[in-house]
Amino acid sequence: MELKCSFSDYTLWPFWVDTHVYPPFKKKSGGTITDSYGIDVTCYPEVPEVLKTLHDEGYTLAVASRTWEIKGAKQLVELFSWNKYFTYKEIFPGSKTTHFNNIKKQSGVDFKEMMFFDDEQRNVHDISRMGVVSVFVTDGVSRKVVEDGLNIFSKERR
Repeated sequence: MELKCSFSDYTLWPFWVDTHVYPPFKKKSGGTITDSYGIDVTCYPEVPEVLKTLHDEGYTLAVASRTWEIKGAKQLVELFSWNKYFTYKEIFPGSKTTHFNNIKKQSGVDFKEMMFFDDEQRNVHDISRMGVVSVFVTDGVSRKVVEDGLNIFSKERR
């Protein structure tokens, strides 16, 4: 089984890219990412390590974000150097169910082989109804959040 994991705003970074920060973004020589006002833009502390570990362990990763700031979200994924981890990028306004239907169509992977991490309970509810193991995230993705999610996935799929 090829498990796919998907993430969005407030799981990777502590803001909505279309309302809390101001694109375009740039990376300074020291590696700091700033918005157009020069304000530092950061991700949750454990996200880079979590994405690398999941990728290295063979998980296929996706971003599913329904932001209006498509260009800015894609730019942040690039500036954080995460393009190498994400096989699928569904970044556009609309329903998360549309994002997941697109991921399923592109990947050929069934919903029962997917996991979803999101900060909005309504999204978790909607995607769970599709058969995707969905994890409500309250303070960003961390090793523990992913470990707990993988345990839930394992229990539900036995």
